[in-house]
Amino acid sequence: MSSKSTGPYLPAMLRRLPLYLCLLLLTQCSKCKNDPTPADPTGQLPPATQAGANTFGCLLDGQPWTPSGNDGRANYRVSYDPGYSGGSLTLRVYRYLGNTGKRQSFIIGGDSINRVGAYSFDSPSRYTVYLFDTAKSSPCDSFYDSPGTMTRGRLTITRLDLSRGIIAGTFAFTLHQPGCDSARVTLGRFDKRL
Repeated sequence: MSSKSTGPYLPAMLRRLPLYLCLLLLTQCSKCKNDPTPADPTGQLPPATQAGANTFGCLLDGQPWTPSGNDGRANYRVSYDPGYSGGSLTLRVYRYLGNTGKRQSFIIGGDSINRVGAYSFDSPSRYTVYLFDTAKSSPCDSFYDSPGTMTRGRLTITRLDLSRGIIAGTFAFTLHQPGCDSARVTLGRFDKRL
């Protein structure tokens, strides 16, 4: 073959090269759709409902967290007293970490909770969050109202229906104390029949 005979074919092939590359990329992308993807942690949480479904869940540092295990008391309890301090709410929830005997628990609550709306944890005298984690060493095994502990976030009551005995809401917060990794809770939701 002479260079004159290949000359016209080479530019035509070079003009089609971007088309071939696009086709190659598109076929590769279609293969990606069939590859398994990591599980979405939010899919492991109960839905955010307002029907008295007796559910609780959140992401704790990005990982799904729901109550589990039993120490003789219910692993998810909610108490609400509309006549005490303008409406007093306490959520108590815990879970055991496999067969290790280690336990994580939350207490979330406050007073003057008497309507649907948002309540800021930035005001620790009224609304509080406690986190206890026996898998961690002291002092990082507990976040509570102690010097240096900071809580940022909010509790939102989405339903407070005393006639039907239902309270539901959402929450998100970050807990920090000096010398410890912060604990970040997101996409929290609860729905409880009182």
